[in-house]
Amino acid sequence: MSETVSFGYEDIDANEKTGRVRQVFSSVARNYDVMNDAMSGGMHRLWKDRFVRRVKPRPGEMILDMAGGTGDIAFRMHRHGAQITVSDINPEMLGVGMERAAKRGLEGLVWSEQNAETLSFDGNRFDAYTIAFGIRNVTHIQQALGEAHRVLKRGGRFFCLEFSTTLWPGFSDVYDAYSHKLVPKLGKLLAKDEESYRYLIESIRRFPDMPTFEGMIKKAGFVQTKVEPLLGGLVAIHSGWKI
Repeated sequence: MSETVSFGYEDIDANEKTGRVRQVFSSVARNYDVMNDAMSGGMHRLWKDRFVRRVKPRPGEMILDMAGGTGDIAFRMHRHGAQITVSDINPEMLGVGMERAAKRGLEGLVWSEQNAETLSFDGNRFDAYTIAFGIRNVTHIQQALGEAHRVLKRGGRFFCLEFSTTLWPGFSDVYDAYSHKLVPKLGKLLAKDEESYRYLIESIRRFPDMPTFEGMIKKAGFVQTKVEPLLGGLVAIHSGWKI
């Protein structure tokens, strides 16, 4: 029997997921940042600022920003003088990012179309690996974590910003109602794409909880792992070190 994986609430053949995720992000690329503001009330900007403060990018460091798409994380790290390689499986998302960088006059960023599960980079290359709101869309998450570990230098650090499961009593019910009923409608109104945003919400619900995902990071070989919940775990920053 063929392997099945989740695509939102649907279980599909693993060989189909990469293509279907690519189609989703090709559809939403042009409106991705507008929708992020609408869905989070602008809070995603604060989460990303906090995330980059945890990464602590330094001048001259080589950092791989995986699923970096439109450049939100890369631009923040670039300000600190780090050498950023922005990678994404979706060329449309990278195209939007390159346009945004050009408009801001940002130079020195490297843009590379990559599959997180099979990176083309040599091992022991990067000082840090970041991925924000992207890991849940990967077909084989454990394989992607293994690749993150492989391309990091010894002493390299891994950081992941991702939606999780809030532990605040009552808040999870409110958020579930908002996300399932209103977010797809916002997608239809602002991005003319209700189904893609329905998938993105459903993919959050299928993503492992904080302890489970931390266990996966450890299994990939990372040590001194840490989880920092935001909004009670609605969003979480996961980190670890390669030694």
